[in-house]
Amino acid sequence: MATLLYRIGRWAFRRRRLVGGTWLAALVLAGVAAAVAPAGEEEDLSMPGTESQEAFDLLDERFPENNAQGAEARLVFQAPDGQRVTAREHKAAVADALDSLAGGDQVASASDPYEGGDVSGDGTIAYSTITYTADAVDLTGPTKSALEGAADQARDAGLTVEIGGSALDAEEEPGGTTEIVGVAVAAVVLVLALGSLVAAGLSLLTAFAGVAIAFGLVSALAVPLGLTSTVAILALMLGLAVGIDYALFITSRFRDELARDSEPEEAAGRAVGTAGSAVVFAGATVFIALVGLGVVGIPELTKMGMGGAGAVALAVLVALTLVPAMLGFAGRRVLSRAARKAARRAGERPHAVPGASGRPGLGVRWARFVLRRPVAVLLAAGLGLGALAVPALGLELGLPGDESKSVETTQRRAYDLLSEGFGPGFNGPLTVVVDTTESADAEAATASVAATVRDLDGVASVGDPVLDEAGETAVFTAVPETAPNSGETKDLVNSIRDEAAGVEADTGAGVLVTGTTAMNIDISEAMSDALLPYLTVVIGLAVLLLTVVFRSVLVPLKAALGFLLSVGAAFGVLVAVFQWGWGADLLGIEQTGPVMSLMPILIIGIVFGLAMDYEVFLLTRMREAYAHGASPGEAIVQGFRHSGRVVAAAAIIMISVFAGFIGMSSPTIQTMGVGLAAAVAFDAFVVRMAIVPAVLALLGRRAWWLPRILNRVLPNVDIEGEALTGRAPAGGPGTTVSRLPAGRY
Repeated sequence: MATLLYRIGRWAFRRRRLVGGTWLAALVLAGVAAAVAPAGEEEDLSMPGTESQEAFDLLDERFPENNAQGAEARLVFQAPDGQRVTAREHKAAVADALDSLAGGDQVASASDPYEGGDVSGDGTIAYSTITYTADAVDLTGPTKSALEGAADQARDAGLTVEIGGSALDAEEEPGGTTEIVGVAVAAVVLVLALGSLVAAGLSLLTAFAGVAIAFGLVSALAVPLGLTSTVAILALMLGLAVGIDYALFITSRFRDELARDSEPEEAAGRAVGTAGSAVVFAGATVFIALVGLGVVGIPELTKMGMGGAGAVALAVLVALTLVPAMLGFAGRRVLSRAARKAARRAGERPHAVPGASGRPGLGVRWARFVLRRPVAVLLAAGLGLGALAVPALGLELGLPGDESKSVETTQRRAYDLLSEGFGPGFNGPLTVVVDTTESADAEAATASVAATVRDLDGVASVGDPVLDEAGETAVFTAVPETAPNSGETKDLVNSIRDEAAGVEADTGAGVLVTGTTAMNIDISEAMSDALLPYLTVVIGLAVLLLTVVFRSVLVPLKAALGFLLSVGAAFGVLVAVFQWGWGADLLGIEQTGPVMSLMPILIIGIVFGLAMDYEVFLLTRMREAYAHGASPGEAIVQGFRHSGRVVAAAAIIMISVFAGFIGMSSPTIQTMGVGLAAAVAFDAFVVRMAIVPAVLALLGRRAWWLPRILNRVLPNVDIEGEALTGRAPAGGPGTTVSRLPAGRY
């Protein structure tokens, strides 16, 4: 592989105008496609194979008239203190507000709270349900303005009015202040790490090109593939993070090759052949882990995995082709000013850079410190991560609703008003579906189910059953006494399903429990059940791939255990922040509750690939030094000498990018930002920088041991670029290169 990538790097360097023009054309086409494509819809989560999803599918089949419903809004009215919303003047104010919506564009209906009985028991709160003919993303600005105007009109009459439902939901748009700060931090780190504005700008430019193409493609395919804004933001987040890192690794290796007196074209080829091999492997691990999310069985999670995988694949292609092409344009300017001055003073050829001298860098000093105290470093790092992982034992999974939104939003205030007036379970009603096709008496079977549910503890009320036109299916709502995300509501759902088994045996009717609350419970349970198998698959894949790459048994096992520590510590942070509220105010997270059920598996998939990034880039240099005769201890020092600073810079960049998304209002994106930033920090700076060298120091030569039978069977992927070591530098004996004008370098 190293030889093929070496040729690609040299070709892209020589044909830089063609390569650059091709990527520019791809960027323009992706942007145009995104601009003309219709906006995608925000779809509800589904989980094929669960009871709640089966019930939803049955309702779609038996009540097709409900399929055409669009967005929904709730105008929630509260009377002033000491007054009732049923007073004459307040009823008139409510009527006037609803009349202002009647006949409006996209408005299907607006219920009268006084005729429908939608008034709280104490008479202080009432609500009206407004249905629309279009989905939330298709509601026009005037339609939403009319809804907000109706609320303002009732407020002017003295009522407290808030708006709930999906009508005011908007797609999360990237580009906020925190994301800009994250990218700015990444730019500063690049400049400090590379010592050159040109080199830093090149890494950022190529990463932006790749992520812009990925974002444009996801936006263009949103409607035909059913992709949501979360998929686009994940593609943006991952593409930006790995794109900058991959460009940094190849650019850094290019500078090292120039320091070895290579011609620029040869340096580009060797950079892609060596660092590019690591990029391909690292990108492949991220890609496989993300695509593997499809085995969980949640369509939205599958789409998120595919979107992120596509962004990572584009980042790899950009790193292998566009980066060396841009290095051809930049030439010697990717070197720091000090390096260029030193070369001129030494009287060397313009492209040559003197070798490093003087005091060892921080990475070398740290590696030597670990070599002197491997046991102490290993215990401190391992126990520290273990302590951070302890809160993960109390991990609770759930799905966010209006209760997780900021109290500054009208949706959250509407949620609170409805809970106050109608009970905490009102915002999470359960839908009970009774399939009577196998029942002798449909009405009696439905009545029996309703009576059974009504008698259960924890049920606040049961609505009247509604039959479909054929009289084969009945549906009614059961309102719990407790909040949607509470453990008591989960127990109630399980109790209804347990009792339904007896009713089914007596009446022959099928009973299914669904609704948003039941669906959230089913998805959370499915995620909990899938977590361990998925983790096992990921760990197994890591061990297999690293065994092939490093031709070692103990190195992969060490990497897998380190990955478990970093992921466990990241889950502990999620529990502490999102469940316990530690530091939540500092991060702008106003509501604590269960961790979003999709996050653990999603974070495992992403962090697995990123952890392998740092493992590969750090250990490749160690393996390369050891293969060339260095002692195990000196190989560790050489690995940190050449890769420690670059890996640290790459980790800081990735942490900055992920942390930049914490400021978004979406709980999903916030959780993802916190979890990924914490996981990368733990994995890069604790596992790879401390635990890895400590374990290697204790193992010595045994770290690189491989049984003879595996040595014969396993393929040699040559990720260290050993096939290139026999090549003389361009311009040396026995080689012929196309020389470039010296003045440009």
